[in-house]
Amino acid sequence: MPEQYVLWFKEVGKDDVGRVGGKGANLGEMTRAQFPVPPGFIVSVAAYNHFLDVSGLRTFIHDELKNLDVSDSAALEKSSRAIRERIVRTAFPREIAKPVLDAYFSLDRGMLRHATVAVRSSATAEDLPGASFAGQQDTYLNVYGEANLIEKIKEAWASLFTGRAIFYRATNHYDHFKVGIAIPVQKMVESDMSGIMFTIDPVTNDKKKIIIEAIFGLGEMIVQGAVTPDHYEVDKQSLTVTGVVVRTQEKMMRQKDGKTGIVPLSKEDGGRRKLTDDQVLALARLGKKLEEHYYFPQDSEWAIERGEVFLVQTRPVTTVGKKHEAETGSPFAGHEVIVKGDPASPGIASGPVKVLSSPSEIGKIVSGDVLVAEMTNPDYVPAMKKAVAIITERGGRTSHAAIVSRELGIPAVVGAEGILKNVKDGLVVSVDGTTGSIYKGAVSHGAAMKAAPRHAAEHIKTATKVYVNMAEPDRAAKNAALNVDGVGLLRAEFMIAQIGTHPRKFIADKKEDVFVRALASGLEQIANAFRPRPVIYRATDFRTNEYRDLKGGDAYEPKEDNPMLGFRGAARYIADASVFNLELEALKYVRNKIGLKNLNLMIPFVRSPGELLEVKKLVTASGLARSAQFKLSMMVEIPTNVIRIEEFLDVGIDGISIGSNDLTMLILGTDRDNSEVRGDYDERDPAVLWALEHVIRAAAKRGVTSSICGQAPSDYPELVEKLVSWGITGVSVNPDAVDQVRETIAHAEAALVTGKSTPAL
Repeated sequence: MPEQYVLWFKEVGKDDVGRVGGKGANLGEMTRAQFPVPPGFIVSVAAYNHFLDVSGLRTFIHDELKNLDVSDSAALEKSSRAIRERIVRTAFPREIAKPVLDAYFSLDRGMLRHATVAVRSSATAEDLPGASFAGQQDTYLNVYGEANLIEKIKEAWASLFTGRAIFYRATNHYDHFKVGIAIPVQKMVESDMSGIMFTIDPVTNDKKKIIIEAIFGLGEMIVQGAVTPDHYEVDKQSLTVTGVVVRTQEKMMRQKDGKTGIVPLSKEDGGRRKLTDDQVLALARLGKKLEEHYYFPQDSEWAIERGEVFLVQTRPVTTVGKKHEAETGSPFAGHEVIVKGDPASPGIASGPVKVLSSPSEIGKIVSGDVLVAEMTNPDYVPAMKKAVAIITERGGRTSHAAIVSRELGIPAVVGAEGILKNVKDGLVVSVDGTTGSIYKGAVSHGAAMKAAPRHAAEHIKTATKVYVNMAEPDRAAKNAALNVDGVGLLRAEFMIAQIGTHPRKFIADKKEDVFVRALASGLEQIANAFRPRPVIYRATDFRTNEYRDLKGGDAYEPKEDNPMLGFRGAARYIADASVFNLELEALKYVRNKIGLKNLNLMIPFVRSPGELLEVKKLVTASGLARSAQFKLSMMVEIPTNVIRIEEFLDVGIDGISIGSNDLTMLILGTDRDNSEVRGDYDERDPAVLWALEHVIRAAAKRGVTSSICGQAPSDYPELVEKLVSWGITGVSVNPDAVDQVRETIAHAEAALVTGKSTPAL
């Protein structure tokens, strides 16, 4: 069946991300579910790929980005400009233009004029849990006429290669050609009011609240943070308005003379309340239905035109703040409050101010600075990654600055009116992202740690353990403060990549002790932060292509066509035990010399019970014998691990940990990083669910602990409930998902006790 270049919203749903991107899939899903979505169609990812192929652009882009150092701002901008200009200049294929224009003309069939539309971007990796891509591509409003539509589609395609988007993909390890883009074309809503709605408080993680922010005019200004919105809070259960904060809006965006423009507002007009209680509650009811439909907190965009409410976008909340208790002892005694704004990302940090008037000044920021700006947009992200805190004069809790700060895990205050007048470069300030206050001077590190956001005094306790996944020793103290039972997956690869040199080169240079000390240092930092809670170190599972990237790696690593199924995991330890023995030495040093007995070992990618037995012999020969104080676990990530689970358990292990990412790919034969087939990747597939249940029940029968450490528990609450019902003993997730998963487990355990069944998948 030939690829479709144009699809109507009603023809797609949430499972069509590979065809129409995250935004397009959600617009289709909402349309099918009969939410009030303005009509429209989507120029598919297939159309974008066809455009690249027939124009020869794919080769040009590849050559332009090959060996590009994205940290070099000048080089990044040069390559970005060259790619975008070439895309816009390239002729639009006739075979795509015809279905696009047919759909456009039918949007207002029977009318004397064409429709005015919004042209949006929808990347295949955006609007997914854990990857918000906050504003990386462009949107064009009030597009009128077929010629303008075609040009804006090309410009939207080109926006996939802005400097900020290239930087974001490179630093987050997304292949540039594995991220496709679709273009939703949606009938324009001429908003009287517009805004953003969270079905969870994005700062405090309070699931009982719905947060709505509203402005006059089109919604782009609230996302940009160009104006500070009204703030409304609703109790989700009773659907009553519990909080209203009205802000003065100085300007608004609206259509004027056929164009989108900014018009000033008087203090009287701009200071009016944007929404009535009835409008707030109408939105809240829609938000509640959205969350019930998606089984996940939603971040949605809405608009009201002539009293009619529309939803123009929704996405899962990719990161949320943590719950905090009231401050019981401020570290800011004696510090002058400079200004106060809206808390946007929790935490406390101090540093010298750097005021940026535009993205062209991001080079001013060095590690440890506090970034201050009127507002931010995606062009600021490279600087935001270096900053210890963010302050913006405009914007609300749903602005770009707020969302990205929460993703980065750094304190942020937004809507801090007067900050630009009251600070200058070099002034040392302290930012309290929990209360929204900015103070003159620095607080001591100890005081900041004491006052750092803490979990609510009433921790949720569950019989099923909740662990955290880790890779970076520098984040040990922060993650140890979470409501977790230990580290369920400590990846070796990051620490070894930080060392930077291939372990076998250390051996060849007779500097094994340098490698062992460096690895042991990272292990000590993490084990010490979490003790007495267990830390499970997963031995190296570098693939050959990753090992080759280390200094000296090309001398020791073969080139493989398919490294995922190649020389990795347990097979490496057996073929040449020298590197594995260095890891074991580092473990012994931390356990025996430093006395951190909470450090344990897990073996990855074990292809047969025989391999497991051989690795056990190596571990025992090193002096690390299984005991009450030293546990040996095995990853379950290959179908053979599932099929032969009883035989693996016969070899003798203390625990299994299911790597749901690799296991799902290998069961379904689907590469989740390949945009052509990633739509088929789903941990809830019946075959995957059968595998999960089979190994969990087998482990429980033998008295062996079982855990899961892939992305699935973070994304699918309903799957967590199934895992608990099957008897899983632990779940290991990324830090930002700890509280959410703990709460889901608590509900699932309560349902088991009361005899209520868990929802079917």
